[in-house]
Amino acid sequence: MNIHEFQAKQILARYGVTTLRNAVASSPDEAAQVVQQLGGSGPWVVKAQIHAGGRGKAGGVKLVKSANEARDFAKSILGLPLVTHQTGPQGRVVHRVIVEEGCKIARELYLGLTLDRATSLVTVIASSEGGVEIEEVAAKTPEKILREPINPVVGLQAFQARKLGKALGLPATSLGKLAKFLAGLYEAYLATDAALVEINPLVLTEAGDLVALDAKMGFDDNALFRHADVREMRDPNEEDPREQQAQEYDLSYIALEGTIGCMVNGAGLAMATMDIVKYAGAEPANFLDVGGGASAEKVAAAFRIILADPSVKAVFINIFGGIMRCDVLATGVVTAAKEMKLTVPVVVRMEGTNVKEGKQILADSGLNIITASDMMDGAKKVVAASKAA
Repeated sequence: MNIHEFQAKQILARYGVTTLRNAVASSPDEAAQVVQQLGGSGPWVVKAQIHAGGRGKAGGVKLVKSANEARDFAKSILGLPLVTHQTGPQGRVVHRVIVEEGCKIARELYLGLTLDRATSLVTVIASSEGGVEIEEVAAKTPEKILREPINPVVGLQAFQARKLGKALGLPATSLGKLAKFLAGLYEAYLATDAALVEINPLVLTEAGDLVALDAKMGFDDNALFRHADVREMRDPNEEDPREQQAQEYDLSYIALEGTIGCMVNGAGLAMATMDIVKYAGAEPANFLDVGGGASAEKVAAAFRIILADPSVKAVFINIFGGIMRCDVLATGVVTAAKEMKLTVPVVVRMEGTNVKEGKQILADSGLNIITASDMMDGAKKVVAASKAA
């Protein structure tokens, strides 16, 4: 689960991470009021709040010099989609903006914390190239990406922070501040069961202070039961409605950009199915694992979610009936297909428990369902059917 910048800053501030004074606004008048409340001579910064990077390049961030300018800019983006390189062409609708006081920036850096799966250690990632996409830095100048693994027994040590600070070229007077900043960041990461904490940019001010000018946090969904306060920060406006519906039925669903809808039981088989669809010459429209013990109701919900995607030209159902019985799958598919008045071709490959019963249910349904003998046969048939549709 991801949260907005203003929410991430609220969490990080509780752990001693330095942020600038700010407030969130959901209307142009509120944006102007925040500028007045913050006071000072400005400038202030107004930033669109969406779950995507690249807001600045897309016109979602503006430096303003008055409350009227803040109002005008907020009016120009609130309620409208903001298209960045991470949103896709449809963009994300801006429902809120954060209004923040300005600061005098000497340098922009990058700082992040995440789990390095190669070492199974939480690792600090830092770079002197802040304010740009870290992926771009890693691709063009990988030598500028610094990594510092953290021993979980002793935690983050001050010497590690000083080591990073020197490598980043920070002045000696700021090394202690980096150690304190990183300590707060690490504490917040552990305490909230975060999957990612990213500060981009981390700015060194002209006074030598370190400030989180931007903040991004993502959390391990499996640990959210421990964090009611974090769960309440979920913004359904930022999530695909199909993925929200899948969560209600405990389905593992991720929307993609292809034309072949996939329904599979088991994550490994689902990945293999997506690969074989690509091998056969098409792109999967989704990842969908219905799980081993799915009921007919759950299968029907999964099928409805797939068919609700207008980009789906054909559906490939690839099931190995181990825990899940093939007759249960077939019942769910037939129920959903009749409810939604099936208009796209469906290819089914199933093997395992009650496979004969399952195939009989499909045969008796009166629906135009194509059967396949194996995965490759199914992939070829569904790709051909999608092109003929």
